Amino acid sequence: MFLKLYDRVIALSAHRRAPAFLATLSFTESSFFPVPPDVMLIPMCLARPAKGWAYAALCTLFSVLGGMAGYLIGKLAFGWIEPWLMASSYADIFTSAVAAFETWGFWYILLAGFTPIPYKIFTISAGVVGMPVLAFIAGSVVGRGGRFFLVAALIRLGGESLAARMRKYIDLIGWIMIVLAAVIFVIMKINHQ
Repeated sequence: MFLKLYDRVIALSAHRRAPAFLATLSFTESSFFPVPPDVMLIPMCLARPAKGWAYAALCTLFSVLGGMAGYLIGKLAFGWIEPWLMASSYADIFTSAVAAFETWGFWYILLAGFTPIPYKIFTISAGVVGMPVLAFIAGSVVGRGGRFFLVAALIRLGGESLAARMRKYIDLIGWIMIVLAAVIFVIMKINHQ
């Protein structure tokens, strides 16, 4: 099941418009869309390892720009999205993020760039608390850039053998990810009760 999807994603990642799709995904994930750019960055780096650094840079740039859009949503339009956000499954994470921003600021946004938690939660929270813009941008560049360049570096180090191993074990990896997602979901539900 996952092997066909993997082969399709690898084929799409070599498409001439793939960088534009990566930029769009990076921007939207940082401000409102739930899918992280890694789902495109990884296969693009696997398909064209020599372009990994360029893809990581593109991902970083558009993620930071999207983060700035998320910041503006938090700063200027939070009143419009607050009812939806507070009724969503992100409400507790958002409340914790706001409290952490007030305490840690730059360091928090830097570390947020590496977490699996949707980055938009942090960018909107930063705007809500009025985090200084330059500290927000610097933390975003270092955090998001660190994450994306680390992904590109690991794939470049693994090279073709990594791509072959991933293809060989993609079904197992896919099922493990589903099980992990289910476990995380159950843990979050238990903690919210």
